[in-house]
Amino acid sequence: MKGIESSAAWGDGSGAARFEFAAKDAFTLVELLITLAVIAILAASLLPSLATGRNRGRSAQCASNLRQWGLAFLLYAEDNDDYLPRRGQGVQPLALITRSEDWFNALPPYFNLPPFGVLATNTQEPKASSQSVFVCPTARDAGGKYFLSYGMNMNLSPWNLPRATRFSEVAQPAYVVAMADAPGAYSSTYPSARPYGAVARHARRINLLFLAGQVQTLAGSCVGCGVGDPGRADVRWLTGTASDAQAPNY
Repeated sequence: MKGIESSAAWGDGSGAARFEFAAKDAFTLVELLITLAVIAILAASLLPSLATGRNRGRSAQCASNLRQWGLAFLLYAEDNDDYLPRRGQGVQPLALITRSEDWFNALPPYFNLPPFGVLATNTQEPKASSQSVFVCPTARDAGGKYFLSYGMNMNLSPWNLPRATRFSEVAQPAYVVAMADAPGAYSSTYPSARPYGAVARHARRINLLFLAGQVQTLAGSCVGCGVGDPGRADVRWLTGTASDAQAPNY
């Protein structure tokens, strides 16, 4: 009996010790609430940084896409007696996709891709969020028969000229825009308040490909997004060719 009583007493004492130890290590409700509040504050402070980093990554991928298009422009001109591809349709949403001279058909073979018209005919054209040289990662399809997140300068090699524009005919190609972020339903774009207007979708900044091949990211307000061409000397939508006569209509 004494052994049993001793054992029971030892067990009671051990249990009390364990309970006392656990109670000392446990969080109180106030401490738990404070910890959760600190975690919430830290998470809230990190979210803008994460969003900024994600946006910068998407903008960088967009710029990389445009550099590839820029190389294709140069290779096309080299292969075609200095002629540039056509801009496609102008102020109207893209509907005609069968002309081989239009940029979206003429340039993809330089990436070992089928022309856009072939892809669309086979219902294989890239959609918004696709990983494709055709698609800016930030672009969203706002509706339209076809989706192109980039547009060629509406004033460069248009179809209202009897022949395509030669690269050598363009005045100061290092400053002339070749392609830009565009709204999606059009194959060409221009600074304008109209639906085909160039889009500053990278935190109010826009990626531009210049005809000489370089890419720049500029504030949309500097480029005239949603307003009209501000006529900057270093960001030119005019080409120095006969097409400039039609530019005021855009």
